[in-house]
Amino acid sequence: MLSAATQRQLKSFDKEGLVEEEDDERNLNYNPPAQKSLQEIQELDKDDESLVKYKQTLLGPEAMMADASGPNVKVTRLTLLCDDAPEPITMDLTGDLIALKEKSFSLQEGVKYRLKIHFKVNREIVSGLKYRQVTYRKGVRMNKAVYMVGSYGPRAGEQEFLCPIDEATKGVMSRGQYQIKSCFTDDDKNVYLSWEWNLNISKDWN
Repeated sequence: MLSAATQRQLKSFDKEGLVEEEDDERNLNYNPPAQKSLQEIQELDKDDESLVKYKQTLLGPEAMMADASGPNVKVTRLTLLCDDAPEPITMDLTGDLIALKEKSFSLQEGVKYRLKIHFKVNREIVSGLKYRQVTYRKGVRMNKAVYMVGSYGPRAGEQEFLCPIDEATKGVMSRGQYQIKSCFTDDDKNVYLSWEWNLNISKDWN
């Protein structure tokens, strides 16, 4: 039988979205599982065929094929998904983040959109990934969002998390540029990427 800690580690692979508008993240009601390495989990209960199959289902066949040379978690892209957008809105997070800070991405006021985060987990299971963003306008903080991304095992390819639907503000007073500070972290407060970008809300797509 798997230990309680290991069961929590495996069950934490369930991915769920949760938005918090306040700084007090105790409302997330999330208790991080005891951290175990990928090898430790694979070695546990090797003689129990049903548990071995269960772990293979959770971890996936690609777990041992991931890149061991880079950071354990690498955030690669952030995409704004909007059915009304004339073209895809994607930012590359593997290049010059300073240049990204000078660029502005545009949304038409009132449209519904979703953020999709693309990332790679390279070596070990990572628990409690979170995406945070704080939005400012003219230096004044407007709001904060925290999305619980979940816990993931290593894979050879990219993995994705789709945030809940959001709606761009609308009205004459809401149009203009917003500065957004984004951060991708885990339960252990490791900061895998922190970057800034600009979002322009306009009357139309042009």
